Amino acid sequence: MGDGRVCAVVPAAGQGSRLGLGIPKIMLEVAGGVTVWDLLRGRLAPWAEHVHVVLSPAGKAPFQRLAAEAIERGEVSVSVQEEPTGMGDAVFGAAVPYWADHDAILVVWGDQANLSSRTVGETVRAHRGSAAGGGPALALPLVALPDPYVEYEYDEDSSALLRVRMSREGDECRPGGLSDVGVFCLSVDGLAQAWPRYLAAARTGTVTGEVNFLPFLPYLSRELGWRTTVVPVADPDEARGINTPADLEFTRRAYLRCTS
Repeated sequence: MGDGRVCAVVPAAGQGSRLGLGIPKIMLEVAGGVTVWDLLRGRLAPWAEHVHVVLSPAGKAPFQRLAAEAIERGEVSVSVQEEPTGMGDAVFGAAVPYWADHDAILVVWGDQANLSSRTVGETVRAHRGSAAGGGPALALPLVALPDPYVEYEYDEDSSALLRVRMSREGDECRPGGLSDVGVFCLSVDGLAQAWPRYLAAARTGTVTGEVNFLPFLPYLSRELGWRTTVVPVADPDEARGINTPADLEFTRRAYLRCTS
């Protein structure tokens, strides 16, 4: 892959209903007019030549106003996820034409305001190193958490991602287990074709009834043999998205500490 072209894909079609604010979480103000989008874009810009944001129908116009200059320059694009049918649909739906001509995509959840630029860089570099060995690759930053909401089982001997446990689907996640920080770097070669193959065999979630994106990763690693690299993350705060008012307040305090 060398210095292959990277497109960041940001699923941000939610409305932040648990926050009671009625706007996409990516547009939340952290402090002093700085939004979650501003933080994410600053951390992605050194590593992704283009950023594509997937929004709800209601969120498209407000976000286009927020990011108007970057959109005008061609640095950012948007598409719409008509129905909230999951992250996989957001990445592999209307967004595909925007990332298909790149070498890799960097999928980043739209509320990961505590993500560090260092982790983004290490993830992209790890992916480039794996892809240089030939064939498609997956790079996944993981951090140990005392009480993970999502847990990844990774076999170091075979360098294969075996399983993802998800609390939202009734799985039991083990204390101290490895969790993601909302960032995933995947080769584009064969990716769009792998998703429908996965859908044909995928089980819907026990609780949600959805086809989840996260189990697609062990499918790529274990079933299709994608070269998989785990990127260790030391700071558990990077795994903290913005899902509740407490999360938003935490993010605001963390931002102010960094800028004071």
